[in-house]
Amino acid sequence: MPSLFENAVSSIRMGVEDYRQQDGDRVLSAVRNLYAGVLLLAKEALIRQAPNADPREVIGAAFRPVPDGHGGVDHMVSGHRTIDFDTINRRFKDFGLTIDRKALSELNDTRNDIEHHYTDQPEASIRTAIAKAFPVISSLFRQIEENPVEHLEGAWETMLQERALYDHELAAARASLSNVAWHGAFMVHAKLKCGECGSELLGQIHADNASQDCVEFRCRNCGATPVTADVVEAAVDDTYGVDEYLRAKDAGEEGPIYDCPVCERHTYLEGEAICANCGEGLDFTSECLRCSAEISVQDFLDGLDEGLCSYCTHQSDKVTRE
Repeated sequence: MPSLFENAVSSIRMGVEDYRQQDGDRVLSAVRNLYAGVLLLAKEALIRQAPNADPREVIGAAFRPVPDGHGGVDHMVSGHRTIDFDTINRRFKDFGLTIDRKALSELNDTRNDIEHHYTDQPEASIRTAIAKAFPVISSLFRQIEENPVEHLEGAWETMLQERALYDHELAAARASLSNVAWHGAFMVHAKLKCGECGSELLGQIHADNASQDCVEFRCRNCGATPVTADVVEAAVDDTYGVDEYLRAKDAGEEGPIYDCPVCERHTYLEGEAICANCGEGLDFTSECLRCSAEISVQDFLDGLDEGLCSYCTHQSDKVTRE
């Protein structure tokens, strides 16, 4: 019977061969085979990290406590189920190993769609998810001290070529945007993504352009030409969305992103005092003339534009009504 490692290698080789065929059905098969191969290789890495242990105890998913006969308990493997995507990252950390969960997650999401008999991802996006998994395979081979060239043969050459092409296209896409004077400084380091396929291979058509207002995006993965405002708005959410959620959850306040009153996009940045989409700032007094408290961006957007904070405005309105 083939070993776990041999099955992993076989699945990976079949997956890469499917990937090379440039056929829609074979691409879906590539996802299944590569995902299975990566999980098997990951389990092999865990087992080799504890060579004297029972492999079932290393990769088992469930355990049950049983008396050890001395007043304590032992934990025995329960059933035949082994670790899966949801638990493998934690097990790797426990064993001092590393795995790129993000890259594996993209492949897992695609596989789940396929297994449920649907996927709305274009073929180009699926191929990108596969290519991003190649470094995961390379890393696992290094961690178990096996030579991928020896075991994967021609499949390894394909993996190197595809990853090199992806890296080349990513570098070219980012270089085409290197001269752009972005309205929001954060955009220099933001990960810009195509709204159609989710790829980061997003560059501009005219690489000599330096004005954000004149940027025309084109995805090097699927060929889509997304609207600049959509790309910027998505980048703002990707960068500050978690902060916005936590502020609303913990303090019940808005920010650090607001709807811009000029372009009406959710791209006004509190920290930079500018709209990342249209470049407009807000001309208002940021310190209350009465109590010297800070006037928030939201107060201004709510119409409090007389130099008073919300509290002092409320007090002033009370006096006026009386």
